[in-house]
Amino acid sequence: MSGNLAILGGCGGIGRVLVAEALRASYRVHVIDLPQSIEAHPPDVPALPADATSQVDLERAAKGLPPDLVGLVNLSGFMSDSRPVTETDPDTWDEVLTGNLTASYNVARVLHPRLGKNASLVMTGSGLGHFARPGYGPYAIAKAGIAALTRQLALELAPDIRVNAVAPSAVDTAFLRGGTGRSDENAEMRLDLDAYARAIPLGRIADPQDVTGPILFLLSGASRYMTGQVLHVNGGAYMP
Repeated sequence: MSGNLAILGGCGGIGRVLVAEALRASYRVHVIDLPQSIEAHPPDVPALPADATSQVDLERAAKGLPPDLVGLVNLSGFMSDSRPVTETDPDTWDEVLTGNLTASYNVARVLHPRLGKNASLVMTGSGLGHFARPGYGPYAIAKAGIAALTRQLALELAPDIRVNAVAPSAVDTAFLRGGTGRSDENAEMRLDLDAYARAIPLGRIADPQDVTGPILFLLSGASRYMTGQVLHVNGGAYMP
C-alpha cells in the first residue's frame, strides 16, 4: 500500500521499527514525536516536534502534514513507577492519565482532519487495560480508556475513517525504562524479562516486530471491514 502515513511516536522503540517497515511497504512516512526524541528519527523522513499533551503543539505539527493521510498511528504513552493506586500521588496520577489518555484524545481531535476518505487510525492500548495486574493502576486505567475512546471514535468517524487499536503486552524496548526521550535507554529494566517470558505461553517477551505487523495490518486494506476493535498482541498472556 502507498500513501502518506503519520506516525506519532515514530522515534520510540516500536516507532523506529514501524517507520522502517512502513517505508518498505511504500508508505510516505511523516514522524511526530517529542522534541527531545526527534534526534532518533530515521534519516530522510520528515519529522515534526510535538508533545501530544499539548493541542497547540499538535496543531503546529498538523500544519506540516499533507491533507490526505491514508493512515495515522498513535504510539504515544508512558508508564510511571509501579505502586498501588492508593499510594500513587495526585501529580503522578494526573501525569500518567494526561500522557496516555488525554494525549490520545488530543491526537484524534487535532489530527483526524488530515486523514483522507477510507483512512485508518490506529491507537495503542495495552493488555493492562483489560487484565488488571498490581501496581499499574494509572497506566492500566488510561489504557482502558483508550479502548473506550477507540470504540467511540470508530462510531463517530465512520464510514470515512476506521479506528482500531493494538493492545500489546510488554515489549523489549526503552519503554520498559520509561520511554524514548523520557529516560536513559540503558537504565535498569522495570521487570525481570526472563521471569516474564516464562509466564508467556509462547515463551518469550515481545519484540517490536511482533507489534508492527498487526499495526500494518490495521492500516491496510486487508482490515477494511474492521473498526472499533482492540487487537491483543501478547503471546497468549491474556486471551479475552
